[in-house]
Formats: sequence, C-alpha cells, structure tokens
Amino acid sequence: MKWTLLPASDYPAHAARWQELNRASVDSPLLDADFVQPLLTEFGEGREWLAVCGHGGRTVAMALLQKSRQGAWQTFQPSQQPMGMWLQLPDQDLSALMDSLLRSLPGLPLVLGLTQFDSGLHARPADGAQLRTADYISTARITIAGTFEEYWAARGKNLRSNMKKQRAKLAKEGIASRMEVLRAPADMAQAVADYGVMESAGWKAGGGTAIHPDNDQGRFYRSMLENFARRGAASVHRYWFGDRLVALNLCIEGGGAKIMLKTTYDESLSSQYSPAFLLCEETCQALFHERGAARLEFYGRVMEWHLRWTDEVRSMYHITHYRWPALKSLHTLVNKLRGGGAGQPAPAAEPVPPAAARHTEPSTE
Repeated sequence: MKWTLLPASDYPAHAARWQELNRASVDSPLLDADFVQPLLTEFGEGREWLAVCGHGGRTVAMALLQKSRQGAWQTFQPSQQPMGMWLQLPDQDLSALMDSLLRSLPGLPLVLGLTQFDSGLHARPADGAQLRTADYISTARITIAGTFEEYWAARGKNLRSNMKKQRAKLAKEGIASRMEVLRAPADMAQAVADYGVMESAGWKAGGGTAIHPDNDQGRFYRSMLENFARRGAASVHRYWFGDRLVALNLCIEGGGAKIMLKTTYDESLSSQYSPAFLLCEETCQALFHERGAARLEFYGRVMEWHLRWTDEVRSMYHITHYRWPALKSLHTLVNKLRGGGAGQPAPAAEPVPPAAARHTEPSTE
C-alpha cells in the first residue's frame, strides 16, 4: 500500500473519491463531502493534509490530518464534526493502514491518533503491540422500528405524563403548537439566522459559542445545509407556539440515519414548557410514520434527557498507533505513574468535545 500526502486545499479535486469511499464503507452523512468541505473552508488553518492510500489499483483509505504537536499527528477534528475524518474499505486492516501512514508522514512522527470513532459504524479493534483504543464518550440513538405508539409506550411514565400535561396546558391557554419542516436550499440561510438569534439569547451567548450568520459557525451551517438541501437531505425542524418560534433542530440525512446536529429553544419561556421536548416528540412521530430513516442519531455525550427518549447507548472511542511497541509500553507506564488508572493513554491530541455534547435541555419533571 502507498500513501500520498496532499495539501487539504486540494480536497475538492479528490472529493469524488472521498465520496465513493464513504459510500463503500460507513456511508455516514457526517463524512459526506458536502459536510467535510465546509468544515475545511471555515475551520481549516492551512496546516491540514489529505492522505490518500492506494493498493491494487484501488483507493483503499483516505484521511484528513493535522500535526497536533511535535512527533504526533491526528485526524483533523473541528468541534462541529462529531466523527473522526478517516475512511477505509471494510476489507482493509486498520493497524496496517495506520502503521503505513505513520511511516509515510514527514518528520519521523512517533504517534498517530484517530479521534472520535463510532462503534456503531466501526467495530472497536483489539489493542495490539502498537495500537491502543481509549474511551471517548457514550452516545445515543433511536431505532425507527415498529409503530410510534409502541415506541412511546416504552418510554418512562414521567416523560409521557409531562408531555401530555404540557399539551393540555397549551390547549387550555389557547396556544396552537405546530412543527414546520424546511427542506429547500433557499430556506437554509434564514433557518440558520433564526437559530442564531435564539441561541444568542440563551446561555451560549455569554461563552461566545453561539451561531451567528456572519461568524464561522453560521457560515459553516448555512453552506453545509444548503449542500444537503440541494439533494433533499437537509431538514430544519422549527416549532411554533402560535406565531412565536420557540425551538429549532438542524438535521441532515443519509445512510439510513437522520442526524440531529444542533438543538436550541427559547429559554425565556416558563419552566412549565419544554418546547425542545415537544419538538422531539413530534419529530419522532413523523419519523415513525414516514419511515424515511432507520434511526435518529443524537451524537454528543449522553445526558440524562437523552435517556428519557431511548435506551440505545453505544461508545465512541479514540485510536492511537505508536511507531514502536516499546514506545506504547513506555507511554502506558508513564500514564500509570501519573495516576492514569489502567494506563490508558490519550490520543495524539485531545479534541474539543462537539457542540452537541455540551448541549443540555430543560427538565420537564
């Protein structure tokens, strides 16, 4: 196998090959070229590399990489990307690919880290002489099987009761609630602007992490959603109380999944209402009735509110490959001496958790 390293600015010329490899492997919308290119445009620093591996006349693996520190490389991992940007054909050996890539990188690097692998798409490899995995987070999904009534009956009594009470209260107060789904490319700019206005009025405004149409996050989500919308694979779910917009979800679709990328809601509403939960309920109803996706993916760290909606939890993990077995042993020993428990080493660099992992919802208890 032979790796070729190219500046990430060359990615558009190789996007078709990336797309084919994604379809032939994990088939995730998060690794679709329509998602990856806007990430590079808005969050790339000009130091990223595109690695392409050919073997037997085929492209067998591709990755987007960055040097994380002296002697260490890792996959390019902006916080808006829940998954590591590594693709390989299923019949290829991961450890062999990583070892070959590590020895092809400039500067005699010692460690290569692949970040944020989804165990639902990539079976977690066994640790080896040069390879070790480390837990990242647990994440949740809802499988769309059976009827919505069966799914809803399996939810906790408190959730079902609270949703019923909220809807009864809205009806008593004469407030008509409704969900609107936007799919047209021309609607995405306004949807992102609306999202930014609502998010900026909440807790994220103080941390400077809110979306704004003119910041890098706003430009990324607009461009990415427009890309997906051009082929009918984007959806923005907006929830209304009368003529008042109270919650939004930004979603993309593909590979049998609907991925809820970001959620925001009007935090000025009374605690008696949880518009994000009401929106989630109606989103699930629509998915079960339409059968347009096999699963609803939340991504991000599992929180208490996720567990009200699903029992399906799985792990995400990092992978570290060392140039020599002795280096792995030394790293393990150093971590033990530093109080690292079983000596599980960190990846080549610790990525920032995705924005979805830091999102919380109001309690409806």
